[in-house]
Amino acid sequence: MLLKPFVLFIVCLCLAPQESQADLSFIFGNISLFNFNFKTPKLLGRSITVNSNVKIDSDVDPNIQEDSHLSTYNLIKKYGYPAENHSVTTDDGYILTLHRIARHGATPVLLVHGLLDSSATWVMMGPNKGLGYLLYEQGYDVWMANVRGNTYSRKHVKYTHSQAKYWDFTFHEMGVYDIPKTIDYILDTTSFKQLHYIGHSQGTVVFWIMGSEKPEYMDKILFMQALAPVAYLKHCKSPVVNFLAEFHTSFVLRLIGVHEFLPKNEFIVMFNQLICDETTITKEICSNVIFLTTGFDKLQLNETMLPVVVGHAPAGASTKQMQHFGQVRRSGEFRQFDYGWLRNHWRYNNITPPAYKLENVKAKVALYYSQNDWLAQPADVQSLRRRLPNVVHHYLVDYPEFNHLDFIWGVDARELLWDSMLKQMRANEIDNNIDTTN
Repeated sequence: MLLKPFVLFIVCLCLAPQESQADLSFIFGNISLFNFNFKTPKLLGRSITVNSNVKIDSDVDPNIQEDSHLSTYNLIKKYGYPAENHSVTTDDGYILTLHRIARHGATPVLLVHGLLDSSATWVMMGPNKGLGYLLYEQGYDVWMANVRGNTYSRKHVKYTHSQAKYWDFTFHEMGVYDIPKTIDYILDTTSFKQLHYIGHSQGTVVFWIMGSEKPEYMDKILFMQALAPVAYLKHCKSPVVNFLAEFHTSFVLRLIGVHEFLPKNEFIVMFNQLICDETTITKEICSNVIFLTTGFDKLQLNETMLPVVVGHAPAGASTKQMQHFGQVRRSGEFRQFDYGWLRNHWRYNNITPPAYKLENVKAKVALYYSQNDWLAQPADVQSLRRRLPNVVHHYLVDYPEFNHLDFIWGVDARELLWDSMLKQMRANEIDNNIDTTN
């Protein structure tokens, strides 16, 4: 995985016409990776200097360039919305950051991002294209979670993120610790009894786990809306997940990034920016790499915003977390982490890990899925639907090419999906018998 950006870079250098003389050196700390003289490709249109800090000169829109570096808080603030930072400490010591577009006194809605993502995903496309902004404009108090290990939640009361012990978690701990504590904090802060929950991809996984292991939290959910819902991966078409499933030993994952999966360092950031810059033909390569993971849909991806996307993602995950997804794919079951028969017996009193109890997820649920989602295939979503006890709405997006990321970044996501979601939210607020006012 880490070789991919390097290979793409070399391909681009070889294919592009050479115009001007330049030096390219890569120095990290006191280590010089290489230093050679080459001619700068005209099509790339920039000079590159890497010496401890990355500097890429290009003709990228300054506004887009700025957004690619701003934090979620500063993105919200930049566009004139009321931004707040909040901190939550889980029962097992992880310190999580919550971002809020504050509308005090309004019904709270919690947005939970997907794998390798962060709270930025809900706002980074801008005020007219971000679901977080839309919900605020529709009168909601918007809260955006950050699960352990991502850009905004890398602290612990005892460990640092450079220690292996810090990364000893999967999405199981997120569902058992992160989301319940986040929900309690929001309800305590706002004095509401319930909240709306919207999760994307892994953001749905952790909700099912919370319902399975802590079913009492279902009473705190007004309505749960699952975008690209994941639980079963039997029919998954994503080469990335399928690779993790086939090579299921931790050895391969440790080669990728030891305990952290795809750690973001200057080397990776530089190549991301180089390949995904909107001013070059290499953005075609960048978008195709994204599509290879999630499904191809060129029309719904705003390629101009690719620098912003790679500025905020990947946002962090543990290799154990990725192993767990691989295990789910390989086994065809939605169950806890498989430590091997001996450790399973010690932890679970059984040689196989226990399946999650989806029958405990009694909150009202809406499932939104698409035909071209390589991660959440319709057949797997239907398997999930049959096991959930309270699915009140399910919707196959009426656009055949809609992919896994279009649910949050799609150019026409509002018309194809979000407006329908808002109607469902209003309807369930009216139908709900529990008073949600503060």
